[in-house]
Amino acid sequence: MPRVAREMKAMEVSRLTAPGMHAVGTVPGLHLQVLPSGGRTWVLRVTIGEQAGTGAQRRREIGLGGYPEVTLAMAHEKARGLRDQVKAGRDPVVEQRAARSALRAAAVTAVTFESAALTYITAHEKGWRNAKHADQWRNTLKKYAYPFLGKLMVSDIEMSHVLRVLEPIWHEKTETAVRVRGRIESILDWAKGRGYRSGDNPAAWEGNLQAQLPAPKAIAKVEHHTALPVADVPAFMTQLRAQDGQGARALEFAILTAARSGEVRGATWAEIDSEEKVWTIPGERMKAGKEHRVPLTPAALKLLHRPEGAKGGDLIFAATRGGALSDMTLTAVLRRMKVPAVPHGFRSSFRDWAAERTSHPSEVAEMALAHVVENKVEAAYRRGDLFNKRRALMNDWSKFCKA
Repeated sequence: MPRVAREMKAMEVSRLTAPGMHAVGTVPGLHLQVLPSGGRTWVLRVTIGEQAGTGAQRRREIGLGGYPEVTLAMAHEKARGLRDQVKAGRDPVVEQRAARSALRAAAVTAVTFESAALTYITAHEKGWRNAKHADQWRNTLKKYAYPFLGKLMVSDIEMSHVLRVLEPIWHEKTETAVRVRGRIESILDWAKGRGYRSGDNPAAWEGNLQAQLPAPKAIAKVEHHTALPVADVPAFMTQLRAQDGQGARALEFAILTAARSGEVRGATWAEIDSEEKVWTIPGERMKAGKEHRVPLTPAALKLLHRPEGAKGGDLIFAATRGGALSDMTLTAVLRRMKVPAVPHGFRSSFRDWAAERTSHPSEVAEMALAHVVENKVEAAYRRGDLFNKRRALMNDWSKFCKA
């Protein structure tokens, strides 16, 4: 136990100016340290482990703050509190270091949902099919998620917070709500992997939100693309061939190949092999992200008139002022013809024709439409793309369209 020095009064302490350590009494080990620069600070000298009577004792000098900001009375109070900790077998220095370390660690992992979302999007957008997809992420999160989650630390987000985002739009904007939920789940999974949060994901559907919200399929209105009846297709194609313009030719090509509007509007000459009669659409332009080969019939090939000097990367169906045709260009053709259908609907017409008027296997028609195989086992065993069978199917479709 250190000897207690003579008790000094506040006035005496204020007169201590000689450099060195000055014991001020009242509390054992309490000193006012006068620095060569003239600055003064409080220091408490203690021996850790002294009460236990063991040989594992450590001498500590603990700073209590500068004088006169910390008064003599305040220094007494701080010193007594620290000595009580020592008597209880604790090491104030080690505890202070641990507290500072915890604060630094907390600062590193204190990431808001908005910050995590922006980092997640930046890290993944190059792997997404197009810039539009990244914009959709940013826009939907900004509109629906950030008002409730944006400023929250990802470590603090719970199911109740996620429900505040989803419940207002779950019934009215079901498709959007489902996408927002999935995006929140992905961001929180990423945050957990980075060590920013722990525990279960409050945005997960299975065994979680599934018990709080009705299934999307139970409330969402399924909107089918308006399609032309199969019996009306041949007469329509005759009328379409009489229409002028790139929009009409692009629509005709889309129908003959059963392709999506975006795939046709983005088609380039480099994707066409006239000798092999194949149109190869790269994976980045396909909905499923997988390369798709389309067999070209003679009727489809006749629509491809390559301008002199056109390069491989040039668009086949380019707009008059350059660039790709808009989706509305193809729709406008149908509106001018007063046909109650949309471009995408002809894929349904093709599928109905294949099922109702041919003996071609269903899987051949599905692959012609580049649909994803939902059955994972079947998808795992399907190696080929049934190309020759699809060529026969598309030839029959072309003949039907010319009937």
